[in-house]
Amino acid sequence: MSELHWNTAITRIEPNKISVRGYPLAELLGKVSYPQMVYLLFKGELPAENTGKMIDAILVSSVDHGTTPPSALTAITVASTGAALNASVAAGILAISQFHGGAIEECMRILIKAMNYKKANNCSSAEAVHQIITEYRNSKKRLSGFGHRLHTDDPRTKKLFSMADELKIAGEYIFLAKDFEAELEKSLGKKLPINVDGAIAALLCEMEFDVTFANAFFMIARVPGLVAHIYEEKTRYKPMRKIHPTDVSYDGPEERSLTTHLLNEKRD
Repeated sequence: MSELHWNTAITRIEPNKISVRGYPLAELLGKVSYPQMVYLLFKGELPAENTGKMIDAILVSSVDHGTTPPSALTAITVASTGAALNASVAAGILAISQFHGGAIEECMRILIKAMNYKKANNCSSAEAVHQIITEYRNSKKRLSGFGHRLHTDDPRTKKLFSMADELKIAGEYIFLAKDFEAELEKSLGKKLPINVDGAIAALLCEMEFDVTFANAFFMIARVPGLVAHIYEEKTRYKPMRKIHPTDVSYDGPEERSLTTHLLNEKRD
């Protein structure tokens, strides 16, 4: 071996054989879902069925949020210049940072800090939450994961937490996030509900993901939405148009029922 030799524990490539974390890829095809593969790559082991379903829901919850988020608007603008798909997607991904998508990581850090304080001081969740909120308010720092510019009762949060209960994933971190929501309303006099970033942060903490992966989930989830917006821009509009950031209307299909779709599919 040369002095430049190095190792990887992720994927082995050999003639006519590919294995990921030790599992032959051909054996995984058709048996393991994409979210389960994400877990396998990130954590080195295949997840339990309930964990795989939870990750699936997390990815779906963040797949798109319209044209106004910075990532979508950036991708659309770059696509309008005639840039290739990869450049347009890359531009959108590069717009994901501290204040757009980064809230998941910051909220994870907040929840972990509160949990560590609770254990170190042998106090209640409410006391730990009060302490962390006081620290952040005194430092004039924003508590990421709470409040939303549009949603006062984020339907994604409710569904994710409901699924966490059903899948027996809900635990101390979700209760802690709810304590933060209650204490913020009490101390501020207004409700700052847990947004989808806060919900995902709590769930990733429950599943013991390192905070390094927080933004990764948002980016992985958002790519299909970016591709859809890029495709629409390239096929529907003229290049180099003036793109207003908020003066946009939806003209797609009216609200549809998933239940009806599944019933029709069974009949067919």
